[in-house]
Amino acid sequence: MELPTLTDEQCRRIVCIGESYQRLTGRPLVTAEGDPVQTLWSAPYAIVAHSTEAEPIFYFGNRKALELFEMDFDAFTHLPSRLSAEPLLREERAHLLESVTRNGIIEDYTGVRVSATGKRFRISNASVWNVTDLSGAPVGQAAAFADWVHLA
Repeated sequence: MELPTLTDEQCRRIVCIGESYQRLTGRPLVTAEGDPVQTLWSAPYAIVAHSTEAEPIFYFGNRKALELFEMDFDAFTHLPSRLSAEPLLREERAHLLESVTRNGIIEDYTGVRVSATGKRFRISNASVWNVTDLSGAPVGQAAAFADWVHLA
């Protein structure tokens, strides 16, 4: 799966994902050199980000995330992020995002997500953080995780 053609605005928001993580942790999100958008896209673990609207919509999912969620980039970037969790777990997810909003980042999140075809998978040891631009203006929230297991 190739990186889709992106607008300049999409690229700016995607770059903020890695920059925000670095500012919050002092560590790079992706250690590869080169174009930051391409390195996030090609990371060997899932990276997703959603917007700041009242009903946040995903604005980024890298190649690994799209494989897990069984969606293409266009479909994923039109998905309200709450729909990535099972209906019974959406309240738990909302509490997580409130905690991230207050604290900036959490690095030990565990939860169940569901793909477009209904396959469930548990993520663990996920980092979830606030994404801001260089001036500190909110861009959204992002998550990265390398640990997941498909559930029956």
